[in-house]
Order: sequence, then structure tokens, then C-alpha cells
Amino acid sequence: MLSRRTLIFSGLSVAALGGAVYGLWPRLGKYWDEVERQRQLLSSNPELEGFVRMATLAANGHNSQPWKFRINPTDVSILPDFSRRTQVVDPDDHHLFVSLGCAAENFTIAAAAHGQTADVRVFGGGPETAVNIALQPGATQETSLYKAIPLRQSTRSDFDGKSVTAAEIDLLTAAAREDGVSVLIFTDTTQREAILEFVVEGNSAQMDDPAFVAELRQWLRFNPRQALATKDGLFSACTGNPVVPGWMGDAMFDVFFTKDGENDKYSKHIRSSAGIAVFIGDREDPEHWIKVGRSFQLFALQATVLGIRNAHLNMPIEVPSLRPEFARWLGIPDMRPDLIVRFGRAPALPMSLRRPVSEVVI
Repeated sequence: MLSRRTLIFSGLSVAALGGAVYGLWPRLGKYWDEVERQRQLLSSNPELEGFVRMATLAANGHNSQPWKFRINPTDVSILPDFSRRTQVVDPDDHHLFVSLGCAAENFTIAAAAHGQTADVRVFGGGPETAVNIALQPGATQETSLYKAIPLRQSTRSDFDGKSVTAAEIDLLTAAAREDGVSVLIFTDTTQREAILEFVVEGNSAQMDDPAFVAELRQWLRFNPRQALATKDGLFSACTGNPVVPGWMGDAMFDVFFTKDGENDKYSKHIRSSAGIAVFIGDREDPEHWIKVGRSFQLFALQATVLGIRNAHLNMPIEVPSLRPEFARWLGIPDMRPDLIVRFGRAPALPMSLRRPVSEVVI
């Protein structure tokens, strides 16, 4: 979701895959087995741990998976895991709480697909804010959104440059409807070029920040061994990049991860997209950031159903000095824009891994 760094290594980038046809990708051994195991839909009459597994497939920043789950007989609480926060790119834990909202939405959709009605409530305040989901028997609602949960991904590649229909945009905005959240859609070329200017300015500021670069580097996984060892972070194959030994990945990062190269990449990404969605919570607090996460997760699942990809371009909202200027451009000078998401069509990339349920349940 929120992790939007692609790390294109100049001409060394490999081509993206179509759909889920992993056989066309160089064999990654046990990695594929783990992906297949994690991304199965639930069997009949699942335990609450099954709904937790579905929740962990939600979008989250840097694939840091900053959540913990407390399971009780009739409810589950989703709590922030501050040990996995990304304090440089996300100093006020905005992305962390958005990630909790994404996980909560996956949980409720999975529960409904197995005859459990979920009552979602945010409790606490400030850094203690968390989500409680109370369950009770209800009608089974196995929707297309549920079936999309294992297939949803942030597709960090060029898109095909084609537009999506007005009817599809209506479906996306309807799916994302959440009390306390607004979604603005930009498909006009002039508007997207204006957003690109903000993205380039934000990316340039981040690339000039050694702390930002160092934090990003901590979450990179250059080969399946590294990815399997942690089951988190940004695995190079999932961003369309070569699978290489760790020492080689470190060397490539130092040589090819440049400001100009990243700005050129984001220019291609935006210009090949069909449009850009901006998500805005009514208030700037963890409760509304959770709401934004729920809204975005629904948007992303509906996009998956339609065969539409998405990826984040959050630089203008991650750089504090740039965020007010971007808000003024949006026409919301007194509000905080929360997410910037490009969308369009492209082949899927390999799926990322998640940590086992046993590691996230407390």
C-alpha cells in the first residue's frame, strides 16, 4: 500500500509478469510455496485466526506489518505495533494507523463471507488508538471483494497508459465510500502533470535525506532467502527487479538509487496511469486515519475485481513542508490529504509475504 518505492536498477529491471502466472518468472523455490500457502481463501467454518490471516494481507507501509491482534471468544482487537513503525517517513504514525484500517476492512469482509457480522469500533485516543471488531452470527456474504483479498497488491510498475471507463471510476468511488472520508479522482492530463510536480518535489526532498534513504534500505529484501527469513519488507521480485545476492543488491542500491532516476521513474508511472485518487479524512487524528485505511482498502479490492492496478505516490503528503501546498492545490487548505494513489491496468507482479499469524497474535 503505502510502500511505493520501486528501486528500478537502471537497465537491470526485469519485466513484470501477467496475472498470477508465476511459472513464467524465474523459479524462486520455497518462496512460491509460501506465497501460495499464505494467499489461500479460508476453508469452511474458520477459526478467528483465519480472519486474522486475511487481515494481514491488507496494504501497509513498507510491508512493515505494524499490527498486533488480540483474540477473544467473540471479538478481536487490532493494536498498533510501534516496534515496526517507520519513524522517518511516518513520524506521526499516520501510515501506521491507515494500515490498521486496511487490516480491519479485510477482517470484516472475510468474517462476512463466513456468516459473521462485524461491529467495528475505534477506541482509545492518540497513540493508544486501536480497533475492536465484535462478531455475531449473521447472513453469509461471500462477495467478489472477499475473493479479491489474496489477489490485491500494490503494483509498482508502469501501467498501460489506457483510460478506465467512467462506470469503473463510479464503482471505485462507490466502494471507497466511508463516513468521514472523501476521495478526489483526477484523470485530466493537466491535473496529473500538476500532481507529478508535487511528487517530484517530494521525492527529491526525501532522496536528499540520508535518514530516509537509510530507513528505506532497512526494509529491502534482495532475494528469496532474505524475504523468507523475515516475511516482511520490500522483496525485489515484487517490484519487478532482479533477484540477487544481498551483497550485490547493496552495491546496486548504492549505484542506481539516485534522485534523477527515481524522478524519471515516477514521471513514467504517473503518465502511464489512468488516473490518481486522493483520500482525505475529515479530521487529522488516528481515528480518521483508520477510516481512510478502510476506505482505501475497499477501493483497492474493488480495483482488483475490475482488473485495475494501483500504487501509492505519497511523497507530497510525507514531506511536512510540502503537504500544506499540496492541500491548497487540492482546494482543502485547512485539511490534511492522507493518501495519493495512481491507478490503471498492468500485469500483476509477484505477491509479497506476510508474517505468520502466530507472530502477530498476542
